[in-house]
Amino acid sequence: MQRLIIMRHAQAEKSAPGGDIDRPLSKHGRHDARAMGRALAERGLRPDTALVSSARRTHQTWDEVSEAMGDVEVHLSPALYNASSDVLRRAVEAAEDTAGCLLLVAHNPGVHQLAVEYLIESAASPGVMDKMSGGFPTGAAAIFTVDVAGRPTYEGWLTPQDLEK
Repeated sequence: MQRLIIMRHAQAEKSAPGGDIDRPLSKHGRHDARAMGRALAERGLRPDTALVSSARRTHQTWDEVSEAMGDVEVHLSPALYNASSDVLRRAVEAAEDTAGCLLLVAHNPGVHQLAVEYLIESAASPGVMDKMSGGFPTGAAAIFTVDVAGRPTYEGWLTPQDLEK
């Protein structure tokens, strides 16, 4: 794997009859997810593999993002639903030999914790750490370059709010 994109699902509705796992994206969330897909693709960040939580909002986020991505191998996983950073890391590591660019679409706090762990491990600058200290908003993506030893290094940060500016 040469690149890793860690993305939080886009904004979801507050509730759903089937409970948290069934919460759909809001209209705003669908718009943000489509915009993030276009923005990632325009920057040459097109995954060949996507690991996506099986929750409705993450699956819908992927559906909107994928419109700009072309052919991507997608793996929906119940294990990624509200997963800890350790579970997310193991999923990333399991896919690292088969993906050139991997996109992980999951939930907070796991995605935020995983991104911060990678920043700490790669000795990211204080300015980069500050960017991530404010949290991981819905629809945001942290982008990492991965070296030959499998160590992610911070490459960029993109949020739907950045695209509105």
